[in-house]
Amino acid sequence: MQVLRYAHQLCYTWFVVRKSQTRKITDYETRFRCAGGVGILREEVWIDAKDEVVQYNLALILPHLFLQDNGRVLGYDNAHGYHERHFHGTSTKISFPGYPALSRRFYREAEAMRNRYEDESDD
Repeated sequence: MQVLRYAHQLCYTWFVVRKSQTRKITDYETRFRCAGGVGILREEVWIDAKDEVVQYNLALILPHLFLQDNGRVLGYDNAHGYHERHFHGTSTKISFPGYPALSRRFYREAEAMRNRYEDESDD
């Protein structure tokens, strides 16, 4: 029992120290009109004491086109301790090329999806 209590205390201490040493540097959300409704782009980034990205969340949300996953049609995050890509309700582990490269990839994909939806609605 003493070992479990000590292990719990170590985990709790590590969590508190880790959380206190991270800070959110980006909390960005923008809404835009798109085919059939309003879309949302979301970006959140946390860094550590060394200014390295330790947590992030990128999301393209189109609730009028996709009801699952709270409307997220495309996203990248590391909320579960590994890097993953979300696409239409499924998630896939991905390699992490670094945050700048990943965010460029996300914004290119989001723009391409938005253009495709706009083109489809014009037909």
